Amino acid sequence: MDRVKKIVALLAKEFPEPRLELDYRSPLELLVATILAAQCTDERVNQVTATLFKKYRTAADFAKANPKTFEREIRSTGFFRNKTKSVLACCQALVERHGGKAPDNLDDLVRLPGVGRKTANVVLGNAFGQQAIAVDTHVARVSARLGLVKEGLTPDEIEQALCRQIPKAKWTLTNRRLVLHGRYVCMAKKPKCPDCPLNKVCPWTDKTV
Repeated sequence: MDRVKKIVALLAKEFPEPRLELDYRSPLELLVATILAAQCTDERVNQVTATLFKKYRTAADFAKANPKTFEREIRSTGFFRNKTKSVLACCQALVERHGGKAPDNLDDLVRLPGVGRKTANVVLGNAFGQQAIAVDTHVARVSARLGLVKEGLTPDEIEQALCRQIPKAKWTLTNRRLVLHGRYVCMAKKPKCPDCPLNKVCPWTDKTV
């Protein structure tokens, strides 16, 4: 556990004020942006939502959207047909079940169409200020390389393992830091191991030199 504390502390020093790189002004906007961010960069999603969120301001607006029009509007995020179905169905459910508001608990969020634990935890941790760990590809990769989790675990298993090791009060901030570390230092290809502040506590055997 001392090693985990050291990793958490080093990440905090590396990214003292980590922020989510998706742009949003409300839980609803973050929910939609996170769905669009699947297999897409945050930068691209922000370009799309800068216009999208001016047109669609409420869950009812999204729910009433013309699917073909919406597909064109989000096309550049990739997988636009599936994402259109997810966003529109999710927002229809918000209108029908929650008065158009994004719920602030995991159970209700994951019951929404197109919303899994990762998306739900992103919303809970960032829009609602709760403690949550959302496992994306960066978190999964960095956690495995640091030896916090075993290779080959599912995202849900990784979430559970990290929640057991990291103090709950630090879940959300550490989550953001793991994402940023994976995005800018511990990349899938050509990670910056020689310059990594976690190099000495990292047991990964394929470090770059």
